[in-house]
Amino acid sequence: METLTIQFESNIKAKILELLNSFPPNELKIVTENPVFAANKKMLDIALEKVNNGTAECCSIEELDEFLEKALSDYEN
Repeated sequence: METLTIQFESNIKAKILELLNSFPPNELKIVTENPVFAANKKMLDIALEKVNNGTAECCSIEELDEFLEKALSDYEN
């Protein structure tokens, strides 16, 4: 399946949904936009690029555990 993002005036939303709902569910799925999705995708794309080009900073499990314990301690205080 492909994804298409459209922008429209709110006064035609009912007409658009009526048209889209006329297609069978196996041919068209209406996906509501998650406002946080774009920000998360951008952040993850940047992280992936750093991994792919070798500039990502990595840590051991022990270092991660220490970091998370400190973050939790700071959060609780």
